[in-house]
Amino acid sequence: MIRFNNVSKYYPTRKGRSYVLKDVNTEIPTDRSIGVLGPNGAGKSTLIRILGGVDMVSKGSIETDINLSWPLGLQGGLQGTMSGRENAQFVARIHGFKNTADIERKVEEFAEIGAYFDEPTKTYSNGMRARVTFGITMAFDNNFDMLLIDELTAVGDATFRAKSEKILKEKYNQTKIMMVNHSADQLKKFCDSGLVLIDKKIHFFDEIDEALKVYREVYVRN
Repeated sequence: MIRFNNVSKYYPTRKGRSYVLKDVNTEIPTDRSIGVLGPNGAGKSTLIRILGGVDMVSKGSIETDINLSWPLGLQGGLQGTMSGRENAQFVARIHGFKNTADIERKVEEFAEIGAYFDEPTKTYSNGMRARVTFGITMAFDNNFDMLLIDELTAVGDATFRAKSEKILKEKYNQTKIMMVNHSADQLKKFCDSGLVLIDKKIHFFDEIDEALKVYREVYVRN
């Protein structure tokens, strides 16, 4: 379960507060995989960042009884001045690993970015960041009940996309997913239920097809 208690998220602008979420009170079940839908700018990535702990709500609180991953995808949770290796070491130590060599090896082998693994991640392309964030999370797969994914399967070359999809399918029965993806086919492939962001609120639907239907009715113009 993920419970939103009067949650608002806004950013200051010259014209006042620009809300992404406003006075949200809802519960989201976590016994299924969930797709997140909404147009560009609706707050999909912001929601994933908040749940992953790399952004904060402006008001209210979020409670959960499960262990959520940090965001996987274009932005991820990497510290920009640290290298991919140093980010892997940092996360390993947070999880109580005194010897981080095995974690580093797993991430390096998965990411397949060569010498860039020892360069600052702020110099990485979107695809390289996605490879490293995915690799780090997969190295700790037993620690997460739900993976938070922001357009990950749309990033990288065909080989990386195939590899990431294969791993997600292998873990589907063990680890649930909350996924942002603009592809209806991808959402149907991985998700059981759906969230639609409408008017700064979160609307949950038991069936992903129902969520896609509402999304099209609200946002897609013929």
